[in-house]
Amino acid sequence: MLPIPAFAAIVLACLAVRTLLSEGRPLLVAFLAACAVQSLLVALVLGYDFAWLRPVLPVSATVIPPLAWITFQDALISRISLRQAAIHGAAPAFTLFCRIFAPGTTDVVVPLVFVGYGTAILFLLHSATDLPLARLEAGRVPVVLWQVLGWALIASALSDVLIAAAFMTGNENWAGWLITFSSSLVLLFLGLLSGSPAASGVAGEDTGAPALPSRETSKEDIEIMEALEAFLKREPMHLDPNLTLSRLSRRLHLPEKRLSTAVNRATGANVSRYVNTWRIRHARRLIEGGTAVTEAMLESGFNTKSNFNREFLRETGVPPSQWKRGMQSSSNVTRISEAGKNT
Repeated sequence: MLPIPAFAAIVLACLAVRTLLSEGRPLLVAFLAACAVQSLLVALVLGYDFAWLRPVLPVSATVIPPLAWITFQDALISRISLRQAAIHGAAPAFTLFCRIFAPGTTDVVVPLVFVGYGTAILFLLHSATDLPLARLEAGRVPVVLWQVLGWALIASALSDVLIAAAFMTGNENWAGWLITFSSSLVLLFLGLLSGSPAASGVAGEDTGAPALPSRETSKEDIEIMEALEAFLKREPMHLDPNLTLSRLSRRLHLPEKRLSTAVNRATGANVSRYVNTWRIRHARRLIEGGTAVTEAMLESGFNTKSNFNREFLRETGVPPSQWKRGMQSSSNVTRISEAGKNT
């Protein structure tokens, strides 16, 4: 009974309300709300013939890529101030200017905004070794989610090009279908992915690490690793599922980049994988002591079975259930051997 964009708007609005009530992340709520409003506008224009709203669509569309970038930065890299966020208002402001004074250019400007921000997200993910505010327990999941979001923004730009081509060739019916499906699916996709806990990092986390100078020497790397290992033995922060690089670096009184670089050089892995190695060692000890696999997972700092199973398999070469069976078989063999000696 509802146009597809209207259905997408309802789902996105529900996600925004749920996020507001559960986590209170203002930027993520704003991003989800912007996606919901854009879907609603598309539904009103194409589903209910509110033609007077059509000129608004390009301007409102270019609000979404900057909000995606700001949400990404604030969720996983560093907290964004109001002044930093306001700079990105230039994208919709320029689109509005073009819409008023040079309407023909909006078919070029809108795709460029989507491609620009999507490419920026992908580039930062490619160049960053670690994401300071991401949960270390999540491994590469936040990277993958935001990579998909970056490509989704680029895909939206491609759909805008196809829509413009349909209008220029006189195939307005095709353009309507393209707008309905592409905008709805992309917006819904963006909302669902950005609303994932792994994509949002840790709420309330700050990146106030001290800006100490970093001398890139192998001796200093070794000293940092020794300090890190001693700290984790003394204070097992790795068992906290909400642990982030930002929190860990502050406790060690090191800049995030310096700690990340030292771990990467010394182990060949990022901080997330290094911490998950400690977690798997702890889980192995618990399982060997008779603890159930699920309980060992939760007590070792993992929230999801998929991440736990993946990291356990990487570290041991076998799934946790098989490891437990192997421990039970070894225990049975030992008992039988001891019983044979006693007889």
